[in-house]
Amino acid sequence: MSQMQPFSTGTDAGAPPAGPCVLVIFGATGDLTKRKLIPALYNLLKGGLLPKEFAVVGLGATEIDTPHFRDRIAAEMQKFATVPVEPAEWDWLAQRIYYLAGDFDSPPLYDRLRELLPKVDSECGTQGNYLFYLATNPSLFCAVVQRLGAAGLVDQNNGQWRRVIIEKPFGHDLESARKLNLDIRKVLEEKQIYRIDHYLGKETVQNLMVFRFGNGIFEPIWNRRYIDHIQITVSEVVGVEQRGRYYEEAGALRDMVANHIFQLLALATMEPPISFDADAVRDEKAKVLRAIQPMSSEEVLAKAVRGQYGPGVLDGQTLPGYRSEFQVSPNSPVETFVALKLSIDNWRWAEVPFYIRAGKRMPKHSTEIAVQFKRAPFQLFRGTHVGRLGSNRLIIRIQPDEGISLQFGAKIPGSSVRIGPVAMDFDYAEYFGNKPNTGYETMLYDSMQGDLTLFNRFDGVEISWSVLTPILDVWSVLPARNFPNYAAGSWGPREAEELMARDGRKWREQE
Repeated sequence: MSQMQPFSTGTDAGAPPAGPCVLVIFGATGDLTKRKLIPALYNLLKGGLLPKEFAVVGLGATEIDTPHFRDRIAAEMQKFATVPVEPAEWDWLAQRIYYLAGDFDSPPLYDRLRELLPKVDSECGTQGNYLFYLATNPSLFCAVVQRLGAAGLVDQNNGQWRRVIIEKPFGHDLESARKLNLDIRKVLEEKQIYRIDHYLGKETVQNLMVFRFGNGIFEPIWNRRYIDHIQITVSEVVGVEQRGRYYEEAGALRDMVANHIFQLLALATMEPPISFDADAVRDEKAKVLRAIQPMSSEEVLAKAVRGQYGPGVLDGQTLPGYRSEFQVSPNSPVETFVALKLSIDNWRWAEVPFYIRAGKRMPKHSTEIAVQFKRAPFQLFRGTHVGRLGSNRLIIRIQPDEGISLQFGAKIPGSSVRIGPVAMDFDYAEYFGNKPNTGYETMLYDSMQGDLTLFNRFDGVEISWSVLTPILDVWSVLPARNFPNYAAGSWGPREAEELMARDGRKWREQE
């Protein structure tokens, strides 16, 4: 095969291309591969970050050969690519895509894979470095890793590396997460395991550490003395779409809080790491997650709210309730909304409440962290037209419009003293340009480079589940009796508003 150079329209400043490797995708005919992974690889190619010694081996159950798989991926790229696809660039990548069909729990597939990979190394110069991506049903994670181990495909010899990316969910409670960690670590070293959360690939999420620790004006006030509370919201306009079967097993708490939201919470609240070394960062994340106070059974009833959407209307469109969705039980007790009040029991955050909420069929697609500061003393403004002082608020927008906004009060022009709210707003796309992104580019590049900083470590996973398992236990014993309890197109059940109203607070109104 020709060793033609990849085409590039420019690299990330200072970032070298990744080293030679083969990306082996288990689940190559699934949605994740066509919607995210292949478009992300193409974006890395255009950015000059994909090595010229690179190849993809896709594995799936569909009985097709490599030429047909390449044609299929090419057709899907026309639909899911985030930038126009240049024929020459795509041809370079397509020549390096291979396919094997088979059963992921069957040894013969791994024998064939072991025979194919040296051939790929020879044709593409990938030097025996393999990155295995498990884009499969979670029930297959352990089986695939064990089969890879039995076939000798994860053995690291002669300077060649082997790494395994594992998608969420990593377990469904504390016991299952511990067992999965134990079983996988019998085959792999911890430094070979890349537990992925694609939210951490978003620019604003990564910028949290730079924002906090790279600017002298924020970290001194990032504590209980100045912050009143913090809200984290992950709202989705869509319902469960075609994922009803998965959602019936997961629910909102497992699907969003155990990974995405807890990772955002950790980055927003952790202590400064001693360096950007992966373990230094992950040590601090684990410490702050360990400081979250697990709820007692009584506290679950007072501090945890669940909801399920019923029929509703959004933008003039009538929407079905969750129980009418595809592959969902007509009497389903599964939550599609969750709101929690959490406490972090350490010196920095003692007595600062953290309110988190995540839900489907909400009025707006939005992920944000809202930091509300304590009000200034009112004494100076007695005898003026100012009735009360507002709170300063810092909004970190994760998606869809990545940016940061600082809201504060300013004097309204006129002869009397009146204060109006104003905002200083920073928009990533407006300032840096709109960079094509699926959310997976950074995670794929880092895994090729061997950088574990943005990936979950085993203790972080288990700590997250230890916080949530008491809630799951109570909810399993006391099924919700009032589902559905919020209309599709609304901001969730009334109980979520009451959760904050009891503390004299309210959820930030999404703009």
